[in-house]
Amino acid sequence: MTTHTADCGMCDWTWRKIPARDHKPGETRKIYHVQQVGTVPPAQGSKWDPVHMDFTGLEIPEVPHTYGYMQGVFGYMNDVQLAIGESTIGNVRKLENPTPAAKIDITALTQLAMERCRTAREAIQMMGGLAEKYGYGKVDGGEMLAVADPREAWIFEIMPVGPLWTPDSGKPGAVWCAQRVPDKHVSVCPNDSRIGEIDLANPDFFLASAHVVSLAVELKLYDPASGKPFNWKRAYSPSEGSAVSTGGRGSRLWRFLDLVAPSLKLDPNTSIMDLPFSVKPDRKLSVQDVIALTRDKSEGSIFDPVSGIRGGPFGNPNYFASTRTIAVRNAEYTTVTQCRTGYPDAVAGIVWLLWGSQDTACYMPFYAGVTAMPKSFAVGDHWEFNRASARWAFDYVDFHAQVVYKEAVKDIRNARREYEDAVFRKVADTDQAASELWTKNPSKAVDLLTRFSTENAEKVVAAWWDLGDRLLVKYNHYGLYDPEKRVRDRNVTLYDSTWQKAVKIVDTWLEK
Repeated sequence: MTTHTADCGMCDWTWRKIPARDHKPGETRKIYHVQQVGTVPPAQGSKWDPVHMDFTGLEIPEVPHTYGYMQGVFGYMNDVQLAIGESTIGNVRKLENPTPAAKIDITALTQLAMERCRTAREAIQMMGGLAEKYGYGKVDGGEMLAVADPREAWIFEIMPVGPLWTPDSGKPGAVWCAQRVPDKHVSVCPNDSRIGEIDLANPDFFLASAHVVSLAVELKLYDPASGKPFNWKRAYSPSEGSAVSTGGRGSRLWRFLDLVAPSLKLDPNTSIMDLPFSVKPDRKLSVQDVIALTRDKSEGSIFDPVSGIRGGPFGNPNYFASTRTIAVRNAEYTTVTQCRTGYPDAVAGIVWLLWGSQDTACYMPFYAGVTAMPKSFAVGDHWEFNRASARWAFDYVDFHAQVVYKEAVKDIRNARREYEDAVFRKVADTDQAASELWTKNPSKAVDLLTRFSTENAEKVVAAWWDLGDRLLVKYNHYGLYDPEKRVRDRNVTLYDSTWQKAVKIVDTWLEK
């Protein structure tokens, strides 16, 4: 499994299915720069319509067959279960290369991997090789990709090599490194480089560009005479501080590891640089467990954003800005991918997609074999409210939930139990039915998967529009309205008692 939270807060959120294609000998693949951040006005089309206007000038030989895949800001899963999650990690300043000499960016790499690769290893080596040959950067700096297939999961990290690089230099135009997550382990990348010391003599666990160490020496980012082993993140993307010393801003890494392996008793004062690359969870994690992790708000920890008066009058974890929680209030969408064995690829691969804030929305499954996404998935942006857009349904609920969060989130959880829990059960039946149908008629199996995924999504989107309407009525003017009885319950106080006491204490202090 991989996860990704697209937490830009103003990025394009539309999703589409890119179909598989066959190509004739001699055809080429044009490479475009694609900005992660930003959208175009809906009247001008989708984000992808004007992409051709930023042609890099680079065309590479096309392959005979390109796989179909699901695409949001990045490519997420293709027809043969190659899956990706992304996290921006940054790099030391001298590595930045915003020049047009760099032809490849992180979005292009995910697209090319989706189109051309079957396995995680294959994807990592192809992405690294293309970036070295044609130069990486322009619109991107240090990036991490969680790259998975049904048998392996890897952390792939890539950086530019500085603004002076040109294709004529004869030097690689990118530096990259990858580490495999050990079997039965989990790893997490909360916008920080995670790969430390590397052992290139062990290719089962480490892959890297040939100049991974020599470049660091050349740029004076690593001194072999120090006697210390080479450390990828300390050389190329160091991050100082701990969960505690950063005031909670660096808490997500510690929090995730502590949630999955509490027996390790990891100290939140531990430097981010010293926390382990991966850990073995105390128990096996299901997809439901991983989904729950994406919704974590640090409840009950020392970074709890609603302890005391942090949550305001309605216990809202989004008020206290200092703590960065795993679930974020500015998410475009979140993905959880599953790559599985035992079924045909079209059936085995699943992308669980959720739009908006994880705590107020609902995950929806899309099988790798789907041939289409609902039309509402291709509509909308942050600046124009549109009821034809699926994403706005979830923001509509989230907006109303913020008003009286502690109470409204209960209604949302009830709705989630009705739709999300039910689809978990239905997936098992669909797996079986589609697998059996595949042996007789693969195209009919694909139709089944597409119909199941899209119909479920359309049902959830409609339910969330209705839920938003009901929240608006129920908690209007901070009250508690009962539409069926047509009464307002004046005996219920929605305000948090601790917050009210604190306000009185502050008022008394100010009067003095």
